[in-house]
Amino acid sequence: MIRFFEKEPYSPIEYTYEVEKVLYKGKSQCQEILVIENPYFGKILILDGIVQLTERDEFFYHEMLTHVVMHAHPDPKRIVVIGGGDGGVVREVLKHGTVEKVYLVELDEEVINISKRFFPTLSSKVDDPKVEINIMDGADFIKKVSPSIDVIIVDSTDIIGFARSLFTEDFFYSVMKALKQDGMFVTHSESLHFHLDIVIEVQKILKKAFPLVDLYSVPIATYPGNWWAFSIGSKKLNPRDIRRPFEIKTRYYDDEIHRQAFLPHKLYRKLMDKKLIW
Repeated sequence: MIRFFEKEPYSPIEYTYEVEKVLYKGKSQCQEILVIENPYFGKILILDGIVQLTERDEFFYHEMLTHVVMHAHPDPKRIVVIGGGDGGVVREVLKHGTVEKVYLVELDEEVINISKRFFPTLSSKVDDPKVEINIMDGADFIKKVSPSIDVIIVDSTDIIGFARSLFTEDFFYSVMKALKQDGMFVTHSESLHFHLDIVIEVQKILKKAFPLVDLYSVPIATYPGNWWAFSIGSKKLNPRDIRRPFEIKTRYYDDEIHRQAFLPHKLYRKLMDKKLIW
């Protein structure tokens, strides 16, 4: 049996996946792309040697990255998705009937093409009439967009390499300016087990741009550290509150999960005081 070994550069462990079949191996202008088939997880998308998603558990990540911020907003109509070329976030965003326009901003067009070919359940809504695809750097797009956006979602690769521009103080200020008065922003921010210093850093930088900043999490088996964190910034509304009825079809997320996903206040203070770091 062939095996794929994933060594995420900022994690102290190495994951191993059995490979039933290599479905695709190639290189775009930005990165190496690999699609393999595993007997348990199904098809797996790997970018530059790092697992991005699996068929079996992708919904945990995509639902939680999307629906917390979408349900915290009272009327999300215009949405920007930065990264997310696989289409998972776009699929989830379009479950909300309020949505009128989705800007999908992906640096690597080949990720979109590969997802359409091998992950049709994820990319099923990428060609929806409400979706406008922009092949460009997300930071550049945000600087140019008018302040008319309700929700901005960053679904990037790890906070290293070319994705680093999406986690800077300048970027977060640009995000805040692009949002309407009740706008919200969310991004993944790595693992509470393995990348706690990064989690804290993102929270501190976000607080320089947004008056309300919070943190929630979800267990994800295939991401190093498993206890995955999401950082959310809001211009005026508390993201812990649900402002529209939960009426969409999901597998994991619901109104109860929304409320319980946020870190308890005492634990959050421990985290920010670095009392969780060994």
